Amino acid sequence: MEEVKLLGAWPSPFCYRIIWALKLKGIDYEYVEEDLFNKSDLLLHYNPIHKKIPVLVHNGKPISESTVILEYIEETWPHNPLILNDDPYEKAKARFWTKFIDEKEPIFFAFFQSVGEEQEKATKEAKKVLKVIEDYGVGESRKFLGGEKVGMADLALGWISGWLEGMEEALGVKLLEPQSFPMLMAWIKNFRDVPQIRDNFPDRDQLLIYFKGLRERFIVQATM
Repeated sequence: MEEVKLLGAWPSPFCYRIIWALKLKGIDYEYVEEDLFNKSDLLLHYNPIHKKIPVLVHNGKPISESTVILEYIEETWPHNPLILNDDPYEKAKARFWTKFIDEKEPIFFAFFQSVGEEQEKATKEAKKVLKVIEDYGVGESRKFLGGEKVGMADLALGWISGWLEGMEEALGVKLLEPQSFPMLMAWIKNFRDVPQIRDNFPDRDQLLIYFKGLRERFIVQATM
């Protein structure tokens, strides 16, 4: 019998990428919640280099970094091929958008962490990134970035379907205005309507509490 274990932390969208992939594939796994402020010996053993989650442990062998884990899942369990399309061009597009989304995430962290003029600058930059995804990502797709089914790029972008809303509310700043990003809003609805996504999502109120606590810490640090 195969042993599949996922080391994660509930607030992490990177962890949910893997949860969604495993659920879409129908793979049974054991979930281990990690305290990122008091990392377990198990996490330090399986990811001694970065000491971060998520970590997938398959038959005792650890795989880290969420996009690497997604590709490992696809190659190890090729049934229900929902993560990467078989067509080489579609695979390349999926990898491009996944890489683009990952590379631009620091802009959203800056949006959330900064104050004053720096936050205004980060807000403009974040909206530019969302506009690129609106026009060239979901704007060129059908239902999802991967076509008619959820693909790897959709899983990478999945964080905006819940986490971004929590960040916006904690800040009191709106990035995703429906009139400015109608296609992204439609994508969010399509994404959230997938049963394996909808049924495996962090609680909205918990996320908001989490982001408000983080925001308070950032404000204190900025004024010290």
